[in-house]
Amino acid sequence: MKFPVSDCIIIGAGAAGLFCAGLLSKQHKSVTLLEHNAQPGKKIRISGGGRCNFTNRIVKAQHFISENPHFAVSALSRYTPDHFINLIESHNIDYHEKTLGQLFCDGSSQEVIDMLLSECNTSYCDISYGTKVYSVRKAENFTIETSNGTYQAEHVIIATGGLSIPSLGATNLGYQIAQQFGHSIIDTRPALVPLTIDREAFPCADIAGVSLPVEVSAGDSPIFKESMLFTHKGLSGPAILQISSYLYKQTSMIINLIPNVDADTMNERSSKTEWKTVLGQFVPKRLAEVWTTLHGQTDTIGHYGTKTLESFKHDLQSWCPEIYGNEGYAKAEVTAGGVNTHELSSKSMMSNLIDKLYFIGEVVDVTGHLGGYNFQWAWSSAHAAAQSIAEYHG
Repeated sequence: MKFPVSDCIIIGAGAAGLFCAGLLSKQHKSVTLLEHNAQPGKKIRISGGGRCNFTNRIVKAQHFISENPHFAVSALSRYTPDHFINLIESHNIDYHEKTLGQLFCDGSSQEVIDMLLSECNTSYCDISYGTKVYSVRKAENFTIETSNGTYQAEHVIIATGGLSIPSLGATNLGYQIAQQFGHSIIDTRPALVPLTIDREAFPCADIAGVSLPVEVSAGDSPIFKESMLFTHKGLSGPAILQISSYLYKQTSMIINLIPNVDADTMNERSSKTEWKTVLGQFVPKRLAEVWTTLHGQTDTIGHYGTKTLESFKHDLQSWCPEIYGNEGYAKAEVTAGGVNTHELSSKSMMSNLIDKLYFIGEVVDVTGHLGGYNFQWAWSSAHAAAQSIAEYHG
């Protein structure tokens, strides 16, 4: 079956694709949205524990990682968190703010999906689910061969996402299309992902489930001051997910397990108290027991001299566990790397190589920190592309 030529075809009905379709259809642009899953927004549905951390109140360039670090600024400055918050409020979706500016739905993530679908003007927007894309060609217009027939459009937007969470249908289609049209791909890798560590050097499985506030950094990365969670395989929690995105250039990290303990606090404790008991006043008791046993610190605090105590504190404030790797795309919240942004327009998200071909969202080499930043990039990049197409004059 061959369909009429539309103004735009969007491949991928995730956050970026859905939002872009809504924006274009409201501009009375004919849009066909192709999605290989049976339903839209699968990653939206599971995000934020099912409540969708849809943006962050504070969004700056330093919240994003890219080989081209200033690329995201243009799109983010033209479609801000306030714009999306206004949209959420216009649909009467209740939300709340958690730590560090993170905004979540009071109810379900499904509310965001329903909102995005309702923003699509059905007179101009057609969504085709369960549709696999076989090929994309360009002559005067783009021609896309699919399992549902042949589609044609003047503009094509690639919103296929990355490789994270393959159980939800993630594929490398977007990267393949980019390379077909001459684009280079910045090496992809799991990001915002739990880390695995040497369990013989540190028996993390013995304290799986224990969490505590930490400070963690790697090389010239930001210092993340959030919670860390011990798992059976290693480390997770917000602080670890954050630093994981920076461990492609650095192979080690430094963790401060007692960030709120000053130099004299431990020395003030009773000299007759066991070291693990003292430590247990600053970190979870199970961690204190494992740490002191592992380091042979089984005596009372009075048994140790000042220099030894200082050394103990230094070890706690500068822990460098040996990283084996990470838990891969199956557990990664996003994919870092992607379509090289040096080959895209930061204003429109259009390819510098192929006229009227666009890339938005996670498929692009822009990766946000944990906390709603990747959704904001989806909204902002989609808005940039939609605005460009709406104003396109050839």
